[in-house]
Amino acid sequence: MFIIKYKWLFFILSGLAIVGSIVVIWTYGLRLGTDFTGGTILEVRYLANQPELELLKPAVAKLELGNIALQPAGENNLIVRLRAIDQEEKGRLLEALAPNSASLEEIRFSSIGPIFGQELARRGLVAIGLVLVLILLFVAFAFRKVSRPVSSWKYGLIALIALLHDLIIPTGVFAWLGAVRGVEIDALFLTGLLTIFGLSVHDTIVVFDRIREHLRNRVETSFAATVGTSLQETFTRSVNTSVTIILSLLVLYFFGAESTKWFALLMAVGVFVGTYSSLFIASPLLGLWNKIS
Repeated sequence: MFIIKYKWLFFILSGLAIVGSIVVIWTYGLRLGTDFTGGTILEVRYLANQPELELLKPAVAKLELGNIALQPAGENNLIVRLRAIDQEEKGRLLEALAPNSASLEEIRFSSIGPIFGQELARRGLVAIGLVLVLILLFVAFAFRKVSRPVSSWKYGLIALIALLHDLIIPTGVFAWLGAVRGVEIDALFLTGLLTIFGLSVHDTIVVFDRIREHLRNRVETSFAATVGTSLQETFTRSVNTSVTIILSLLVLYFFGAESTKWFALLMAVGVFVGTYSSLFIASPLLGLWNKIS
């Protein structure tokens, strides 16, 4: 199959994407949201026309609540981000957001302390690490009866490499979006990464399982040919499934709620990258490892 024939091209493309993502993450870092740094998010909807931001900024600045970020959302919604505030400060903020007695309604209000935010970030990183280790162990166990010509633990290790590929690239994309668009990383970002892991490892295991089946039935005379045949049989299914998911997510990104917009984009990028790694990286890498070992 062409994937096996041109595997080095796909390896190089992934390598460049990973290096580029690491450079972006190192240069810009991740723009952490209030879920991790602590603070308040207030979203309001204006029942009539939304006041101009140039009119609102001086009004909220007079409150002396620290740095306040105002972000329009949709036609008449406004998202306000600032430090943690109490109910009295919240009331004054709502008054400042309604100049000339503008009518508005509160859509959401969430406040989180910095200590809880740091604990959430720590638990999120632990969850990601634990998921990666458990997936490695699960794949190695599931393929324990397939020890020839590739040991079962190698299946798990290659699946882990593919998942690291799927972790780094979307994170790099959002580090860049944070630098150029001010996109913040919140708890939904961690949820998205864990979901991407599940979808990606599912695609990888589908191909690996077909390889295992063909090895048992001795469909091909060489391991490389077995990998190629397995990819050919699963390629169309994986691509069609992923394209369907990505199209649905893009609809949510362009037409969905503002609160889930960036989550939908993360998932779309993650599904694309995960499908790529499952088809163009994991299986060819398995064949290459067998060849050089």
